[in-house]
Amino acid sequence: MLAALGAEPRLRILRLLLTAHPGGLVVGDIQAELGIPPSTLSHHLEKLKNEELVKVRRESTFLRYTANTDGLKEMLDFLYAECCTRGNVIPPGDIAPAH
Repeated sequence: MLAALGAEPRLRILRLLLTAHPGGLVVGDIQAELGIPPSTLSHHLEKLKNEELVKVRRESTFLRYTANTDGLKEMLDFLYAECCTRGNVIPPGDIAPAH
């Protein structure tokens, strides 16, 4: 997941989808907003989908993408639990469990 977010275009896509949450955006709207060429955008969206950072559903002839906020929360919970509490940056009791 982190590697997928390491590419600037994918981070921009995810940030845009988070601003459109929970409704998401169709591919054409993402392309118009970010100015990413269609073939490149398709590649980035596929990578984000494969890493479970976004969800996609078909609406007639359109594909609507939404941010997978549950997946993002799990990733953040993992980072806090594994990185911050082991180094005593954050006391373990201060972290809310994932739902």
